[in-house]
Amino acid sequence: MHTLENKTTCTIAAPISGDKILTGDRATGPLHIGHYVGSLQQRVILQDKYQQTILVADMQGLTDNGYHPEKVSSNILNVVADYLCVGIDPAKTTICLQSSIPALAELTMYYANLVSVARLQRNPTVKSEIANKSFGKSIPAGFLTYPISQAADITAFNGTLIPVGEDQLPLLEQTNEIVRKINAIAGEEILVECRALLSKVPRLPGADGKNKMSKSMSNSLLLSASEQDIKRVVKSMYTDPKHLNINDPGQIEGNVVFTYLDAFHSDSKYIETLKRQYQEGGLGDGHTKKILEECLQDFLRPIRLRREMLMNDKAQLLSILKEGTERSQDEANQVLRRVKNAFGLNLF
Repeated sequence: MHTLENKTTCTIAAPISGDKILTGDRATGPLHIGHYVGSLQQRVILQDKYQQTILVADMQGLTDNGYHPEKVSSNILNVVADYLCVGIDPAKTTICLQSSIPALAELTMYYANLVSVARLQRNPTVKSEIANKSFGKSIPAGFLTYPISQAADITAFNGTLIPVGEDQLPLLEQTNEIVRKINAIAGEEILVECRALLSKVPRLPGADGKNKMSKSMSNSLLLSASEQDIKRVVKSMYTDPKHLNINDPGQIEGNVVFTYLDAFHSDSKYIETLKRQYQEGGLGDGHTKKILEECLQDFLRPIRLRREMLMNDKAQLLSILKEGTERSQDEANQVLRRVKNAFGLNLF
């Protein structure tokens, strides 16, 4: 017997007129250049063409930090500052706070009654993250159910196009399963299914070349990185371990320095020339790292200065977040009313 849970439901698509973008980040730390390459630069472009909401996901940040809530609460404004310093405009993009929109928690509760524990445990993204975090048998219930919370976020803002990486596709599939179940209960389409907008940019590896970029692994470069931070991280970057002498032919694949040069250097033809020199022999790692450091210093300097100004005016950051959250309440409440009607719970 086939059920809704067995169907692949997430369409991968390009934006179309009228799409509503929903995206966001867990507030567990300042954002880094991996976030910039993977999502932030795309959001800056999307905000000029589409209605876009960015959710600061503080409640989801607690799903694996419940005993250390300060890690989340202390980083909410850090994340907002990171958005603004790279060019996200609150006049074009609504920035809101998850915990200050009660409808999201209520929707999560209703949706949770339609999803089995076994289904959550089968979700490949959840399985992978549980393994990475080494929970063992002590998996917080909030962490196991965060795909349901994510479904509440997407549907509350009528998100139709969700920018994600390929590893997040199972989460969107689960959202669409919930949408169809709610619509079946309602007997009409009260929620819309979402589609994935996959980034064309490959995920930026950490400086160690072994793991994805993560502050907890000390292999990341924050958007707020100082000149000394940049120098230190670039110096430590993984290159080609067999490239022992300048005249030895070097390998480009897996060489983090060249991966970052591809992502951040403005002159792609120059980088292609460097690659040929490195592969043929005659170009040292010290020289390529110097080029990359100069490139990253130039890229991050204006971002860091804008961010410092923003963090010196936290009242402005709070005002922007409060205004965006208040704007979001109405839309989320309308969706909540429709879902409650489907369950027959709007008695007064």
